Amino acid sequence: MNALPSNPADENHAALLGRLGSRSVVFVGLMGAGKTAIGRKVAAMLALPFIDSDQEIESVSRMTVPELFERYGETEFRALEQRVILRVLENGPQVLSTGGGAFMNAHTREAIAGHGVSVWLKAELDLLMERVSKKQNRPLLKSADPRAVLERLMDERYPVYATSDITVPTRDDRKEVIAAEVVDALCRHFGIDETVPTDEVRS
Repeated sequence: MNALPSNPADENHAALLGRLGSRSVVFVGLMGAGKTAIGRKVAAMLALPFIDSDQEIESVSRMTVPELFERYGETEFRALEQRVILRVLENGPQVLSTGGGAFMNAHTREAIAGHGVSVWLKAELDLLMERVSKKQNRPLLKSADPRAVLERLMDERYPVYATSDITVPTRDDRKEVIAAEVVDALCRHFGIDETVPTDEVRS
């Protein structure tokens, strides 16, 4: 009895998991880039656990991120964020989405480099504006001119995000499409051939 042809995508995913070992896939990028939504899809594709660092912070502190900002200020929040991310990174392999400012912390970047592969979801300003304007829970955007704030954050943060292991442009497309592009980029990063040879499908 002939064996069914193997699925090259599954083989690539298995190879990718082998290369990852105990490391985490860590999403970085600005608010609204889709780190949580795309992260969940990638985790499902690779059958890995998914963690959102903001949710972890909220469960540890029993306060929402906006409440933490209001009560303790950004500096204290970043210190807590760093501790939570460092703890989470010890439990790989997994997919981890981080808050927009997390990667700006040198200690956090160092920990991510040591325990993970960083993926920057790079988004254009108009896309970010369209997405964040739908949500009122963005402490850094409590301003008369949120667009100007976002532009300033892009100027400050994009050069740092650009030091990530992998950059994947994100846009207004289906989450599945972007997630598949992230997995392809991870395969390329590890030297795994993600293309399907055409003669393999023919009998």
